[in-house]
Amino acid sequence: MKEWTIAEWENHSRKPNVTAYYLYAPMCGTCQVASRMLDVVEELLPNVQMGQANLNYVNKLAVDYEIESVPCLLIAENNEIRDKIYAFHSVPYLFDRLGKKG
Repeated sequence: MKEWTIAEWENHSRKPNVTAYYLYAPMCGTCQVASRMLDVVEELLPNVQMGQANLNYVNKLAVDYEIESVPCLLIAENNEIRDKIYAFHSVPYLFDRLGKKG
């Protein structure tokens, strides 16, 4: 998954398709597991735009979106946050959350 700046996230999230922004911390073990799950989901859903960012470098975003912890997955559609996921559960769960529209 490609590293995105806040500007890149905002640009992608304005589009009508589903866009996901994965926020993590490099020393977080749970984040490392979540990253692997998202790598699989990214391969299964090529139409979903996905980017990631180390939350330490986008802390303004953490305040703006009231991020409570990492890992966090923001899912946007038509410039609106549709979902904010903290518990990643499984690959099928993420596939379902990202694959559905609306």
